[in-house]
Amino acid sequence: MLSQFLFEHIWWIPFFGLLGALFSLPWSMGLIRRSGPRPVAYFNILMTFLSCLHGTIVFQQVLGQPPQQLVYEWLQVADLNLTFAIEISPVSIGALELVTFLSLLTQVFAIGYMDKDWSVARFFGLMGFFEGALAGIAISDSLILSYALLEMLTFSSYLLVGFWYAQPLVVTAARDAFLTKRVGDIILLMGLVALTSYGAGLTFSDLRAWSESTSLPPLTDALLGLALIAGPTGNCAQFPLNLWLDEAMEGPNPAGIMRNTAVVSIGAYFLIKLQPIFSLSLIASDTLLIIGGVTAVGASLISIAQVDIKRALSHSTSAYLGLVFIAVGLGHVNIALSLLLAHAIAKALLFFSISSVILGTNSQDMTEMGGLWSRLPATTTAFIVGAGSLVVILPMGFFRMMQQWLTGGWNMPVWLFVLLLFVNTTSAISLTRIFRLIFLGQRQEKTRRVPEVPWLMAVPMVTMTIAVLAFPLMPLKWSLWLNPIPSAAVFSESSIPYGLPILVASGVIGVVLGSVFELRRSLSRPTQFFLRFFQDLLAYDFYIERVYEFTVVAVVRLSSEFTTYLDKYVVDGIINFVGKATLLSGQGLKYGVSGQSQSYLLTIIVGISAILWLLLRDDWSTIVGYWSALISQ
Repeated sequence: MLSQFLFEHIWWIPFFGLLGALFSLPWSMGLIRRSGPRPVAYFNILMTFLSCLHGTIVFQQVLGQPPQQLVYEWLQVADLNLTFAIEISPVSIGALELVTFLSLLTQVFAIGYMDKDWSVARFFGLMGFFEGALAGIAISDSLILSYALLEMLTFSSYLLVGFWYAQPLVVTAARDAFLTKRVGDIILLMGLVALTSYGAGLTFSDLRAWSESTSLPPLTDALLGLALIAGPTGNCAQFPLNLWLDEAMEGPNPAGIMRNTAVVSIGAYFLIKLQPIFSLSLIASDTLLIIGGVTAVGASLISIAQVDIKRALSHSTSAYLGLVFIAVGLGHVNIALSLLLAHAIAKALLFFSISSVILGTNSQDMTEMGGLWSRLPATTTAFIVGAGSLVVILPMGFFRMMQQWLTGGWNMPVWLFVLLLFVNTTSAISLTRIFRLIFLGQRQEKTRRVPEVPWLMAVPMVTMTIAVLAFPLMPLKWSLWLNPIPSAAVFSESSIPYGLPILVASGVIGVVLGSVFELRRSLSRPTQFFLRFFQDLLAYDFYIERVYEFTVVAVVRLSSEFTTYLDKYVVDGIINFVGKATLLSGQGLKYGVSGQSQSYLLTIIVGISAILWLLLRDDWSTIVGYWSALISQ
């Protein structure tokens, strides 16, 4: 049967994207010019559509079924047996569907957005490579394969951020994003190597059974958990590796849609699959809570003070991913998955909306916008729906997630509820402020004649709007081998009395505060020192970059200067001294050469005598005494 064939060949899906990337090479390299770059776009969209269709058929087969594995032997040498395992479950195929669906809409959107760009073929080729890595991570059950695909994802993300490589700021952003994620990935690799050396196996499916049977020392458990946290921390833009995401917004906006939805979600998905390891150590679990809490609070505040529309939403992404870290740290894996899905589709819709605004105004500065609601009705509707889904105020995406968290039998500490109130309030303030600056008020110079987006951009945006509105109707009962749903996971009493109404009230308060705050367009900075200080503190990301400059960067720079000094003046100095001494001694000896053999013999005797004297100088008195006694006899 066709369905069984597609089920057994689910591993084809990542190769659809890679095939699209290979197809783009003749156009990207300039070998084909007469047809223009459009064939590359159409072929990549066709490959992504086939991926999405293939995944949909398989998803219908596995829905409600227990997880299965497809194992492919790769290398077997002595005791080493390397295999590539594919997980087929509602969760993995659902993640695959999310990736391919978002990629399909993004690529259709990109045809209209990138229409006038001279290197469209290269962009779609990179998007195919990007999609292949994302799809592979979604269904991979192998630690080694997942890490390799994560490196492919980082490399393709680096190329997409640096797409407009002729601009110095773009090059700097791509470099910083790449190096920041390298820090976390290298530590993650150490953790994966250590994990396999302790007998955990090479698949995620083995981690639950291994964590229940292992008995490692507490320090080992803690270090192992901390190492495995480092990779997702970088990929999800969490503190202290959170600065790369807003800098990565220098790349094309369609790539930014995938980066703020699928890329960060895949990083958190990787974290969720490693959750059994974190449950072994209280230190690792608490570290997740601290990282998630600090990022959620800090990024929410930073988002309020941004004037660049993409940077404001990227910091919002870090804040919501912080809640996912907290859910994993508490062991609420099902909630973490639900938060990931709700955030991905809502944030994708917001980025579709703002990308349309940026294309029409040729600006990312919100202070230069205003009055667009009447000019861009579809774009305005998309922003309102996406923002409403992110804030717990209407019965939409995050409303349902919070309802599940509060009344689903999960143990929610009071501090976490207070944190949720804070994030919900600040997010409502930030999104309301963005909406007022862009869509309300008087029209500015750049917004007077902005047309609605063309149909190639409107169709994906409207489709995503419908998907976000329909999300609350989706059944979200995850069947996980990672962490089973608690026995009380039917909607029961809330662990926080009146928790959901209080959350809704916090969202309403945030909208009201965002509506009454003064908007400064002509003078973006307040004149009062107190207000200016806090605005600068938030606008410059709490000066984290300056802190890094005077700590980590300074240490690296000083150590580099020290090693350069040693290499130049000590190592090279000794070698140069020996060479120069040999050269000068040879130059001096050549003037004492007479050509007579007795001179050479005398030189040899003198040299041998000097060497013997140096070797035997400590025993010279003994030798003299021996010969004296021998002569006297």
